[in-house]
Amino acid sequence: MTSAMEFLNRTRLELGPAADQTTHPWRRAEADGIVWLVLDCEASPVNTVTEDVLTGLDAALRDLAGSPPRGVVIRSAKAGGFAAGADIDSFDRISGQGAVELLEQGHAVLDRLASLPCPTIAIIHGAALGAGFEIALACDHRIAIDGAKFAFPEVNLGLHPGLGGTFRLTGLIDPIEAMTLMLTGKSAHTEKAKKLGVVDVVTRERHVRAAVEAIIDGKVDPSVKGLKSRALALHKARSLAATRMRAETGKKAPSAHFPAPYALIDLWEAHGGDRNAMQKAEIASFARLLDSETSRNLRRVFFLQQGLKQAGRGDDGIAHVHVIGAGEMGAGIAAWAAIRGKRVTLADLEPKALARAIRQAAQICRDSHLGGIETRDALDRLMPDPKGYGCARADLVIEAVPEDAALKARIHREAAGRMRKDAILATNTSSLSLTELARAVPDPALFAGLHFFNPVARMQLVEVIGHASTAPEVMDRLAAFCGAIDRLPALLHDYPGFLVNRALVSYLMEAMVLMDEGVPKEVIDRAALDFGMPMGPVTLADQVGLDICLDVAESLKLALKKPIPEISPRLRKKVKAGETGKKAGRGFYDWSDGTPRPETAQTGPEDLQDRLFLPILDACMECLRKGIARDADQVDGAMIFATGFAPFRGGPMRYANTRGINEIRHRLDELADRHGERFRPDPGWSE
Repeated sequence: MTSAMEFLNRTRLELGPAADQTTHPWRRAEADGIVWLVLDCEASPVNTVTEDVLTGLDAALRDLAGSPPRGVVIRSAKAGGFAAGADIDSFDRISGQGAVELLEQGHAVLDRLASLPCPTIAIIHGAALGAGFEIALACDHRIAIDGAKFAFPEVNLGLHPGLGGTFRLTGLIDPIEAMTLMLTGKSAHTEKAKKLGVVDVVTRERHVRAAVEAIIDGKVDPSVKGLKSRALALHKARSLAATRMRAETGKKAPSAHFPAPYALIDLWEAHGGDRNAMQKAEIASFARLLDSETSRNLRRVFFLQQGLKQAGRGDDGIAHVHVIGAGEMGAGIAAWAAIRGKRVTLADLEPKALARAIRQAAQICRDSHLGGIETRDALDRLMPDPKGYGCARADLVIEAVPEDAALKARIHREAAGRMRKDAILATNTSSLSLTELARAVPDPALFAGLHFFNPVARMQLVEVIGHASTAPEVMDRLAAFCGAIDRLPALLHDYPGFLVNRALVSYLMEAMVLMDEGVPKEVIDRAALDFGMPMGPVTLADQVGLDICLDVAESLKLALKKPIPEISPRLRKKVKAGETGKKAGRGFYDWSDGTPRPETAQTGPEDLQDRLFLPILDACMECLRKGIARDADQVDGAMIFATGFAPFRGGPMRYANTRGINEIRHRLDELADRHGERFRPDPGWSE
């Protein structure tokens, strides 16, 4: 994509330097009576809306107010996009009245932009997120370059828009659509943004100047509010809509755990017909949410994600990936690597499996909102390879066959005989010992684990597992490979179940023990949902596949010194009958009519949640004590991004610290005395 700087240079607009680039990241150009204000945050690949950005914009606007030009254009100098939102680092340094005052100052700047007595136009390429989106909304018009996207992701931080987004977006487009964007944090890509009325013009970079002139000359009609928007100006209509919003929000985000969506609904219901009142309510509400435990934990999750991303930076030196096994996992890995720009060959002896994999790849492209050309290019990079010729040319070979140690060892030996001597061999095993598998590999230094989670296109975490002989540079390259395909690497040492499956196996198996004791599956799953998990353990087992759960449980039961729950006879019976979960249409639940919902009014035993979740905490402590994971932050990040562990709690180790280490140890001892030694606390709780 042509950057804004290249565009300005090509159109002979000379950008002057900022008055003081360390505090004033706005650069100015002027031609034909139009002033261009270009945001260019120093020493950063993306723009972030900091206090300095707002004060710099304020200074530029004050200069313009006295002698308005024909028009003012705001855009970004960064090739990556318009602006990535607010500076989240600063949120921990403000609270209470200080937060209110800073927000009021920011609102005053954007109000000044909105009141300029000349047309104001925001040009957006790439992402306009959060506060960046709010700057664009304060302009009279928005031009989107193909590929632009708009979003308010604040809800993922336990917040809602705080610089005028709540009243400007609901005042610009259909309020229900506006609220949906803010309540879900979802993106509106270029065409959807145009359809909603967020943008006035969609164009290509070379036509931007003409689009600007057309808007300033009054040749572009502004969007007109529809009947629904006028009706929702009435409090009674908003109240009816707000009731429906609360009900829909409650299905995914209970108010006790996620207050931000409900705060947003409340302020729109109460003040949606009065811009000034809504502005004041937005500031007060944002400041309150900023101090909430949920927001503090969700902001921590953001930084945990950044920490995992950091491990994936660097050059992976991997252009060609060869995947062995076109089952669901292998096909998903191959498709995602191709979508993210890698050249991929996919080997399988079964032609039907390869055909299914290509269809799966096309569906992933559609689900990822790829355009026609992007989809074509991705599928061109993915080559079915029934004879496995790509193995000899690949930089990285990923084995993704079923969890059978003998089968994997045979494939590893065969692959090693065909691979380049400097190529990396990785296994996608979810529970088998890397140390044992390495015995079948000629060069163990170039062998490691690369454990993706299903579905690959949606699950962000990848466990990168090294054994005693894995070369450090191999771990670094595999981590960088994860970063290159937009995945979060967690670098771990070899251990039964690694980190995530080690923690999950006790959770899943305990759920089945509870079922054997007579607790209904719906009650068990409801307890997990109430704790904050995205789905209950019984539903999760069905999603993963009961056959896979059984394989992992049997493998870990033999490998771990600490006892795990006994494997339920009903699990073995289900697998033997072929009722392996979602993929078979039936497991513990019937999946023939879609995803089941564990609705029940029945309650379980008082220790139900602790029996499910304290073993997760204990397994994480075990992995920390043994040095399998680097630190508590890595554990929390991995568990959140691989399992969806209640993000508003900040991760299992954060939850343990919040609840109290002594309390956790004492409670585990109580459960061990009552239910068995599998609950006896790990020594790490005392250390």
